[in-house]
Amino acid sequence: MKSLRKAKRKEDLEGFHNKNFSRSSARIFTGGTYRDQSVVCIMPARDATVEIKVEDAIDGLIKPMNHPFIRLNMRGFEVADAYNEGLRQVLAHPQLQKYKFVLTIETDNLVPPDGLLRLLKDMFTSPYAAVSGLYWTKGEGGMPMIYGDPKEFPVNFRPQLPVADTLQECRGIAMGFAMWDMELFKDPKLGPPWFETKMSYDPQKGAELATQDLAFCAKAVELGYRFAVDCGVKVGHMDFNDGRVW
Repeated sequence: MKSLRKAKRKEDLEGFHNKNFSRSSARIFTGGTYRDQSVVCIMPARDATVEIKVEDAIDGLIKPMNHPFIRLNMRGFEVADAYNEGLRQVLAHPQLQKYKFVLTIETDNLVPPDGLLRLLKDMFTSPYAAVSGLYWTKGEGGMPMIYGDPKEFPVNFRPQLPVADTLQECRGIAMGFAMWDMELFKDPKLGPPWFETKMSYDPQKGAELATQDLAFCAKAVELGYRFAVDCGVKVGHMDFNDGRVW
């Protein structure tokens, strides 16, 4: 009996993660937490205030241990201009330009607590230049923001059918909760400016309508960059008119 108690005490002193050393080490390797996970977050804000539910969700994001996380609130800009100005400031800053990732969040999105860690894991374990969480356009007829199947030609940006809890490749992602490789924005072929909301009409060419995110992704895809949506990172899309979350 005495020897059993001693063995149990020795096991307890060793600790759970040391007892499961291979599994614990593999988790650290897969999550990339031993590598540079510095993040600068750019968030366009409609005005000086942010909906309390959105603010609470952002504040509740779990950050990787001992890695820098800086947030820039870009107020008073059109959405595309807000991202462009934020990136200009980041790339002109001697420290921020060295950060590894850019996280974009929009003020009508409710992000899950583990969303940041999961997107970082995706970036370290996949070939994608950016990965978004899964959210839908607002309303009962909302569509998943997973645009364009890379296996289909001609190139299109139709919404894909989401596959539950998978990292799903696509041609275009939305920016409401997305992680981007900083090197993407250092490619001179993509900007500046990087983002442009397109709303024009030419009698010869017809109408051209594109949100800033899909306009950027279209340029990047032509250069060989790849994108994906993590369907396991579920993001709510809030309607400020009635408070519903889609």
